[in-house]
Amino acid sequence: MIRTWLVPRLFHRQIGFAYRAGQLDFSLMIPAFILILCAVAYRIASGLLIHSGATWLSNFAPMAAIAVCGAAYFPPKFKFSVPLGALFLSDVVLNYYYGASLIDPHIAGRYLALAMVGFIGVALEKRASLATLMPASIAGSITFYLITIVFSWLSDPGYVKNVAGLIQALTVGLPAYSATPSWMFFRNSLVSDVVFTVLFVACIGFVRKTSGARAGSALPRPA
Repeated sequence: MIRTWLVPRLFHRQIGFAYRAGQLDFSLMIPAFILILCAVAYRIASGLLIHSGATWLSNFAPMAAIAVCGAAYFPPKFKFSVPLGALFLSDVVLNYYYGASLIDPHIAGRYLALAMVGFIGVALEKRASLATLMPASIAGSITFYLITIVFSWLSDPGYVKNVAGLIQALTVGLPAYSATPSWMFFRNSLVSDVVFTVLFVACIGFVRKTSGARAGSALPRPA
């Protein structure tokens, strides 16, 4: 016979590993990893198809949301390695396809921006929810955009190094990329970050609910 007062403790031991101050156990991270891999695959596909005339694909990649959500939910060793690894994986494929170098000031700015966005998620790890992560992802999207644009403005000789050149970088970009101006990149990035955040939080909620239900059904009933 199991005493009634022991059941809550047993139940807590069964499902407690899934919470750990908002973080996920490795086995429960698999669905989140799959979602991130899908986002990476989409970034690669959109990067390869951007010249097909589908301008709505331009930068429809939720990198800021991946950084925020990953840092909020993943254990410490995955908080930054997964988002940065996802960006690196897609960069390797796209840069190889276009014959571009991975060693570039703009590339470095992108990784610095993603790391800084990740700290927003770290600040929310103990109170991660859709209500907190949605504005955080929007803030992360804006932060990522501003940092990467500033690096482009500073490193690209096509921009005049004055206020007018910075405004050009933030809005229309260089004439060579007139089909996909900077503001369109930001709009698509922002929309993708919002969509990914909703999907990620829903995924985490589903995983926790199902794992908790399985742990609860496996417990013996109190006598």
